[in-house]
Amino acid sequence: MSQRFTARRFTALVAAFVALIFSSTLFAQQDNEDLALTLGVKLQLRIDSVANSPVPGLLELYTDRGLFYASEDGEYFLQARVYNVADGIVDVTEESLKKMRLDGIGQFADSAIEFTAENEKYVIHVFTDATCGYCRKLHNEIDQINDLGITVRYLSFPRAGINSQVYLDAVSIWCSENPQEAITKAKAGEQVADASCANKVSEQFSFGQKIGVNGTPNIVLPDGSVVPGYQPAKQLELALQAMN
Repeated sequence: MSQRFTARRFTALVAAFVALIFSSTLFAQQDNEDLALTLGVKLQLRIDSVANSPVPGLLELYTDRGLFYASEDGEYFLQARVYNVADGIVDVTEESLKKMRLDGIGQFADSAIEFTAENEKYVIHVFTDATCGYCRKLHNEIDQINDLGITVRYLSFPRAGINSQVYLDAVSIWCSENPQEAITKAKAGEQVADASCANKVSEQFSFGQKIGVNGTPNIVLPDGSVVPGYQPAKQLELALQAMN
């Protein structure tokens, strides 16, 4: 009788503990949603999500303009780099940004223009603009890059912004019957035939802004780290090898 009572009491205590954790999580989520709404209005930012940072009392804000921080009470807002110096120097902000980049890139798996390496070792994502000189220089080496086992997936980043001629040209490239051929011609300075379709050019551009792309080419490596600007094929291979 005593053992049965003890077992029942233990089960009840466990259930109460689980319920307490669950309710605390719900309250925390609601607090974060309220904070995101309040700060979003004040700062004119779209805050997509809020998460705890490794620093007690500091929250990470994932916004349409990048990664920011705020105090838990919402009174302080920071644009900063956070480093952990307990054991060496670790760029905590960069680690969060890597995850942010990789999570976001996943949504464009079916809308990137891909140049596939036959013996694929690495996959990189490159924010590109067909009018960009260094983007053209990079694309001139696409065969060499592929021969090194590097698959290139292009994402559109029309530097002149949405609804510019560069944007409209990007839409024509992405909507052409053969996007690989169209982007190659455009980067050679040839005119691309006008085309339209359901596309994700604007979404790719907006995501680029979100993760801090401000120039092209902007290369995202498989671990989420970034190589800003043009890199010769062999240098790109070295950067990928160093990643490991």
